[in-house]
Amino acid sequence: MSFEPRFRHQVFLAALAVGLAAFPLLAAAQSGNGDTSLPGVTAPADKGARVDDNGQSDDGSAVPDDAAPQRNDSIVTRPMDAGAGTFKTEKIQPGAEPKANGDVKPSEGVGVFDRMGANLPDLPPEKPFKGKVDDAYGAFQRGYYLTAFQKALPRAQLGDPAAQTLIAELMSQGLGVKRDAKDAAFWYSKAAAGGDETSMFKYALILMEGRDVPRDQKKADEWMKKAAEAGQASAEFNWAQTLTAENPGIKGLQLALPYYEKSAEQGIADAQYAVSQLYLNMPDLPPEKKGQAREWLSRAANAGFDTAQLDMGIWLINGTGGKQDLENGFNWMRVAAYRGNVVAQNKLAHLYINAIGTKQDPVAAATWYVISRRAGLKDPELEDFYQGIEDFQQKAAIDAANRFRRAR
Repeated sequence: MSFEPRFRHQVFLAALAVGLAAFPLLAAAQSGNGDTSLPGVTAPADKGARVDDNGQSDDGSAVPDDAAPQRNDSIVTRPMDAGAGTFKTEKIQPGAEPKANGDVKPSEGVGVFDRMGANLPDLPPEKPFKGKVDDAYGAFQRGYYLTAFQKALPRAQLGDPAAQTLIAELMSQGLGVKRDAKDAAFWYSKAAAGGDETSMFKYALILMEGRDVPRDQKKADEWMKKAAEAGQASAEFNWAQTLTAENPGIKGLQLALPYYEKSAEQGIADAQYAVSQLYLNMPDLPPEKKGQAREWLSRAANAGFDTAQLDMGIWLINGTGGKQDLENGFNWMRVAAYRGNVVAQNKLAHLYINAIGTKQDPVAAATWYVISRRAGLKDPELEDFYQGIEDFQQKAAIDAANRFRRAR
């Protein structure tokens, strides 16, 4: 039985960053200062200031220094509300980077005209299903939640872990029945004790949060570890995060890496990103693993992880983990910028100014600078550039920034 997982990565993300900060390559790759990751901005001609330098933004609103988020040169975190999926149609397979023209689309198969009238091979015969049909879960999948509850409850009362998990899921979300978080926690605990790895993970989160049952960090860790060892993908990622938090430095990363790898293999984008960073920066890893760092980063980027998209742009532009590719580096930076990553928005302005992977475009550069500045990311070099362009270019950039809507 599979339900959509929840992550608890925000608590532990800093721990992974602390362990990785010991490696200078990562610090350079994630630097937001423009000095090492991307070329800087050439000094513009002095045409005089055209905007108010007294803390006023271009739309007339004050931006207090103490309210603006500060740049962190060691790590960039993903917005918690960022959903999966890339900008426009740029979801591709690992190892094949998107082109700047955005025309990469998934194959729709071989059509009749492509086959020139050739007969298609016969499909292999389907094997008859001999397993036991789960009527309760089938009703759940079709949206008949009350029916699912009625069919699952007798089995849950008889100790069926799968049915207990389904009952817990229905109660926790209020599907078909009144929402009851405490009763849901009870059924999660029963299913976890019965060996259901999904319930082990969910019950660990409940014990960690301490909202519906007394908070018990020790018991939460025990269930999270059991779920991870049972192969639950989200639990594998969370247990790896726990290990890095509790064991600072290289030791914690070495303990966590096998769990990150297992979780990444099952498609967890956060784990794929972690594997890419560890493969690139950890010492004493086999060469074949180091050679796979960019592939794992590509997988995380294609899954919609905007921090991975930002790093993908930086790696391609700098030639990190493989050959240099300016055009595709620009394209990934643009994807991350449209998804709302403020550092990517800032760096995209630099790319437009310096014609890296794209044509030089002062209005586009100014637009992305205005967007990132409104988010609180200050950049003296970009401010000098902005002050040096013409009035009509500033106005066009402000108008474009006002129309900007983050891609979902």
